[in-house]
Amino acid sequence: MVKRVYNFNAGPATLPLPVLEKAQSELLDYKGTGISIMETSHRAKEFDDVIKEASSLMKEVYGIPDNYKVLWLTGGASTQFFMIPKNLMKSEQGADYVNTGTWSKKAIKEAKLLGNVNVVASSEDKNFSYIPRDIKFSQGASYVHITSNNTIFGTQWLTYPDTGDVPLITDMSSDIMARKIDVGKFGLIYAGAQKNMGPSGVTAVIIREDLIESGPDELPTMLKYKTHAEKDSLFNTPPCFPIYICKLVMEWLKENGGIEGAENRNKQKAEAIYKVIDESDGYYKGHAELDSRSLMNVTFRLPSDELGAKCIEEAKAQGLTGLKGHRSVGGMRASMYNAMPVEGAKKLAEFLKEFQENNKVEG
Repeated sequence: MVKRVYNFNAGPATLPLPVLEKAQSELLDYKGTGISIMETSHRAKEFDDVIKEASSLMKEVYGIPDNYKVLWLTGGASTQFFMIPKNLMKSEQGADYVNTGTWSKKAIKEAKLLGNVNVVASSEDKNFSYIPRDIKFSQGASYVHITSNNTIFGTQWLTYPDTGDVPLITDMSSDIMARKIDVGKFGLIYAGAQKNMGPSGVTAVIIREDLIESGPDELPTMLKYKTHAEKDSLFNTPPCFPIYICKLVMEWLKENGGIEGAENRNKQKAEAIYKVIDESDGYYKGHAELDSRSLMNVTFRLPSDELGAKCIEEAKAQGLTGLKGHRSVGGMRASMYNAMPVEGAKKLAEFLKEFQENNKVEG
């Protein structure tokens, strides 16, 4: 029996065990071909079936409307930071951005190199501990860009803003397919796969078809959404193995209650940890404000850095790994994406209660 721990890393993150086992069983001989899917030509029928099934399953499970395309790209979400304004920003109109943390700031930095960026709201005044409310967006902006979930600070848009006719562009790298949403309210959704969908190396882009056509003709070929849409993400060699794993994850999601099942499990996991924090009489202090708490990343601190370090080490000894917080916030962070079992969150909750009882602070 292979020893498995509960992996709370922020990403690359834990994958469903059945997915890993299926990939292992097919690794050397994919469906009787005598070779691995990693060795298969991306022009072969076997891989063509894989990428088409991955897109079809994603549309089915996530409820993606017919007038949207699913693209499988490379370069991570960071490449989308400049690819989006390159394709969608009209210079005279500019674009609105909401700054809710590290990844928002990186997206803003890239977009400013390419056009007029209007930062319409920010939570930097409180170290990104909340999601801004009652935002006034610019009239006639090319698009509005937000980061759906903030891994480092543990905040999340619990409801998405209404941007009217202006396309809402959203970085969902850390909460894509984690809860039911109305995809039709978004112009473009993008996400690195390595948290909720698969391994690192592939980025999913869900784009409304009218936006595919809006990019300028003079863009380099590989930077055009149109290039990838017209060739079904096969203009060049795509990251074949990561896409294959994403397909297996979609199958696993479908077999385990779909998005509704994932959302229910994610709520159970987050509630288990937040309950410990809220009932600890301040021993554990959450970073995010109550109305902005993330289901994916629970961030919190202990009474001292020394206790925090001790807690992380003792947790690791109990098979609970990847709990060190990001340096921007410190403390601890429990990242609980779709593949984290509810049992893992419950085990962490029990450990945290026991740690507090065994490491009381006087005064």
